[in-house]
Amino acid sequence: MASSWFPQWQKKSAVTDNGLIAPDETLPAGQTIVLGLQHAVAMFGATVLMPLLMGLDPNLAILVSGIGTLLFFFVTGGRVPSYLGSSAAFVGVVIAVTGFNGQGLNPNLSIALGGVIACGLLYTLIGFVVMKAGTRWIENLMPPVVTGAVVMAIGLNLAPIAVHSVSASSFDSWMAVMTVLCIGLVAVFTRGMIQRLLILIGLIVAWAIYALLTNGLGFGKPVDFTLLAQAPWFGLPQTTAPTFDMQAIVLIAPVAIILVAENLGHIKAVAGMTGRNLDPYMGRAFVGDGLATMISGTLGGSGVTTYAENIGVMAVTKVYSTLAFVAAAVIALILGFSPKFGALIHTIPGPVIGGASIVVFGLIAVAGARIWVQNHVDFSQNGNLIMVATTLVLGAGDFALKIGEFTLGGIGTATFGAIILNAILRQRGKALAENKIVG
Repeated sequence: MASSWFPQWQKKSAVTDNGLIAPDETLPAGQTIVLGLQHAVAMFGATVLMPLLMGLDPNLAILVSGIGTLLFFFVTGGRVPSYLGSSAAFVGVVIAVTGFNGQGLNPNLSIALGGVIACGLLYTLIGFVVMKAGTRWIENLMPPVVTGAVVMAIGLNLAPIAVHSVSASSFDSWMAVMTVLCIGLVAVFTRGMIQRLLILIGLIVAWAIYALLTNGLGFGKPVDFTLLAQAPWFGLPQTTAPTFDMQAIVLIAPVAIILVAENLGHIKAVAGMTGRNLDPYMGRAFVGDGLATMISGTLGGSGVTTYAENIGVMAVTKVYSTLAFVAAAVIALILGFSPKFGALIHTIPGPVIGGASIVVFGLIAVAGARIWVQNHVDFSQNGNLIMVATTLVLGAGDFALKIGEFTLGGIGTATFGAIILNAILRQRGKALAENKIVG
């Protein structure tokens, strides 16, 4: 553990430095702000989509994501690069508790918020246990072969969402392909700062092409700027006070286990990509995420988690500076008070967002494979092979299990399936090895 709470960030140039920018390094202020904007854009789609599915105010979701990210930054001492956004793990349980029909704002949201706060409290307590007892017990449960499988399963689980969003028409599908191509061309044929902003730049170029083809030439659904013109520049998001119902708490609080798995996978993925040991900050990360979830629930927002989308952005830009996430959080705070910005984001065509999601979700899956490569995972062992094969299919197929009133979705079944299978098969492998030695 470092002697000082915050690192001494060393400034580097994104133009001249071909290697990665480590968590305790930073770019010039202007480049850091622009990179923060790219992270804010990467998280915005899901951070708004998940609250809409649960009947929350999207602007409030953006605001609390910024607050949560800053809190996470301070609790982890600026050592763990991460953005906290709305977690998809809460969607099913919130809808189950409130009976939300998917239209407008959720009138019964307050009941679910008590469960979200309880989930954050449980998550925080787990973090304190990790800070006291260390991470060895978590590492035994989730070694690199497991975390790699879970991270890849998360990326594969998100893939159908991206593909479905661009399948409404042939034009939408081709625009998604065009978006992927724009991002790919920026990634390969540019250098320096533009290359590091490949997702943001590619998104803007694809947006411009879409507007030209639709508003200009009449192909597809044109971009509608009506809501943008009507939206005010500044306004307060709508908050909701929580109420505490034991049935809702029992249903929602166990989601903390899924958040632990998500956060663990995130930290392991970033550690593998940066070559840094982030295990000493694992407990802090859990506490920061748990406290942020409690604050979000108190204000009327969803539970938050470390964002998989930002792993993809970091993987492709090679910028892991934690100060970029401070910039992203400040941008989110500002935008949370601007209905005008929310309306602007809604003008980005669905096919363009879907195309960008295809790239980002794919990068998440690749990050899981990278964990295996860097930790020299041995797939000649049948235990590893069976566990990974099962985990990937459970995640990609979104295999759900209903346990009473609690539904464990594809990411949850993949995570727990990986942990349980690894524990069973590893113990069996050890027993066979010991018998072989004795024989």
